[in-house]
Amino acid sequence: MPINKSAHPKGLRVLFFTEMWERFGYYLMLGILALYLMDPKGGMGLHRAEASDIVGTYLGLVYLTPFLGGLLADRLLGYRKSILIGGVLMGIGYLGLAVPGYTAMWISLLLIIIGNGFFKPNISTLLGNLYSTEEFKANKDSGYNLFYMGINIGAFICNFVAAYMRNAYGWGYAFAAAGIGMFIGLAWFLAGTKHIKEADIIKPANPNDTPVSKVLLFVFLPVIVVGALAWIAIPGNILGSDSTDAFIFGCIPVIIYYFSIWWKADKNDKQQISALLAVFVVVIVFWAVFKQNASALTFYAETHTDRSISPQVAPIAKPFGMIQELDSKVDSFPKYDAYFRPVMLDGHKQNVLTPDPYFQNLSKDKWPQEGQKLDLVSTEIFQSINPFFIIILTPVVISFFGFLRRKGKEPSTPAKIGWGLVITGLSTLVMAAAVLSTDITTEKTSAWWLISTYAVVTIGELCLSPIGLSLVSKVSPPRLTSLMMGGWFLATSIGNKLSGVLASMWDKYDIKAWFFFVNFAACMVAALAIAIMLKWLRNIINQHS
Repeated sequence: MPINKSAHPKGLRVLFFTEMWERFGYYLMLGILALYLMDPKGGMGLHRAEASDIVGTYLGLVYLTPFLGGLLADRLLGYRKSILIGGVLMGIGYLGLAVPGYTAMWISLLLIIIGNGFFKPNISTLLGNLYSTEEFKANKDSGYNLFYMGINIGAFICNFVAAYMRNAYGWGYAFAAAGIGMFIGLAWFLAGTKHIKEADIIKPANPNDTPVSKVLLFVFLPVIVVGALAWIAIPGNILGSDSTDAFIFGCIPVIIYYFSIWWKADKNDKQQISALLAVFVVVIVFWAVFKQNASALTFYAETHTDRSISPQVAPIAKPFGMIQELDSKVDSFPKYDAYFRPVMLDGHKQNVLTPDPYFQNLSKDKWPQEGQKLDLVSTEIFQSINPFFIIILTPVVISFFGFLRRKGKEPSTPAKIGWGLVITGLSTLVMAAAVLSTDITTEKTSAWWLISTYAVVTIGELCLSPIGLSLVSKVSPPRLTSLMMGGWFLATSIGNKLSGVLASMWDKYDIKAWFFFVNFAACMVAALAIAIMLKWLRNIINQHS
């Protein structure tokens, strides 16, 4: 979509494509990480539960570190330098995942987690600073929507590249492609730095602001200590797994720190910070529901969705990494594409031959004959549906809100967030309808149910996620903008981790529709909370934006 030069600063193009390439690498790696961890041939050969726990913890941590990266940028490093440091660390981390073995994997994941902390909050803050002048101020929300579209162009393309590279060459080449994408983004950022340097301004701290050294000592160190104690000392587990306990309890010092910022702030800043903290708490629910696309909805796509593809289309789709071949084995028929998985039997972990989950609820008359291959749409390709709709619908949403603005009827920023929660809740009802329309224990549902769900939730996402970034930029005290952006990502982090907790309950529901009804109820409660606070939030935003 062409960017109107008169409505947006030149730096938007720089940050748009930088973020596009960064998200290309991020989502490429994320899209194949669980598959790599479970692959017994070229990957780590872990059980699904172990792989899911690692991915869930990674998702939580990668959005927890922005609070520290935002603080260091606000107080010491500046935004451009922080973005470069973060990008280099992530690029090295992606390349490191191409090296086999646990040591390389853990070091690489750590580099990506730290790198994202420096990169993610500061590129969003830098974008907001570009819109601080009267010339561009009115277009900040649409600027963030365009920026968000760049994120999703990268997220859409990467799944096809990942599938092709891993199928044609192996896991290492796929991870290396993520690193190359990250360094392309950094090269673009450096080439366009002249268009953004005026927005890279470090604001002086207030006397009441906690020094960085004390934050590291009294916040960051306690995060590590409390998390470690929760992992080791709590008998059993409280929230589903040791890693979940460690993550949630480890977040407590950071949460206390953000409330201490509010407590020590002067009257003017306290009003702004309180509004943002209230929104942060509410949007945790959105991320807890939305991020199930990487867990519950992926599981649904793999096992309960009809992924068959016609013989005429399969040869066209295969070069794009879209095809998964299931092969019937002569010596294990009717166990298809069988693989060994470690399971607990008689108190011992043993490798057991298990069939591909696609055949668990497929009518026998649709099974291929012995010795034949069955072509299916690869499960991970469903992860590209949401970014596809982002790309298609972003101009529509921007135009719709522009139309309302010209009529004087545009919803306020918090009202948009409230509508985002309502629409996200409606997307869960689509999945409930899918489950109720078919006996999913014996039949598969049409892929159109998942496609429709992603279409609805994308509209909710566009009303909430980029608008939330814009809200933080508008309302934060100038010297704390990147730190408060880190608070937004802290809420994202907690929601991400909770999405895994919610998804882990899938098998506990005898009536699967209730799984989605619970998600719907959570979204409605959060939307109601926004509605109750709407007048208060609107007054604060009008005063400070």
